[in-house]
Amino acid sequence: MNRHTRYQGLVIRDDHVLLIRHQEFATGRGYWVIPGGGREPEETEQECVIREVHEETNLEVMVERLLFDEPGHPDGGYKRRKTYLCRPVSGQASPGYEPEFEAAENYSIVEVRWFDLRNEREWGSDLIQDPFTYPQLVRVRQELGYRD
Repeated sequence: MNRHTRYQGLVIRDDHVLLIRHQEFATGRGYWVIPGGGREPEETEQECVIREVHEETNLEVMVERLLFDEPGHPDGGYKRRKTYLCRPVSGQASPGYEPEFEAAENYSIVEVRWFDLRNEREWGSDLIQDPFTYPQLVRVRQELGYRD
C-alpha cells in the first residue's frame, strides 16, 4: 500500500486517547496505532476519518478540528499524515476490522485501549518504544497541554 495521505482520528475521552493494536500474521508482532487510513474518492477528509474510526473501533465520532498536517514517517506507507482531533458520540470501543484486502492479508486489529494522556509512564514499553506512534503521541500531549 502506498497512498499519498493517511487520515487518522485521534479520539479523546476524559483525558484518554484511543489506540488500536495491529498484529501481523507472519511475525506475530503487535503494535499500537492511531485509527486511520486512506480516503475514498467520494469522501471529504472528515468523512474519511469518521469512516476509518468506525471501521477500526466501532465508535461513532465527531471531528472537531485538524490537529496536525505533516510528512509521513520515512518507513511508512504514506507520504503525508493528517491527524484530526475527534470526540466519541456513540458506541463502545472494540476491535473492528481492516476492510482493505491487501492490509487484511497482513494483520488484524486485535485490541483497542484507552491510554491516559496525563501519564505516559503508564503506557507500557511496547508503546513507548514504538518508532511510529510514540513520537506522534508526544506531539499530541504537547499540543493539547498535557505534562507529566
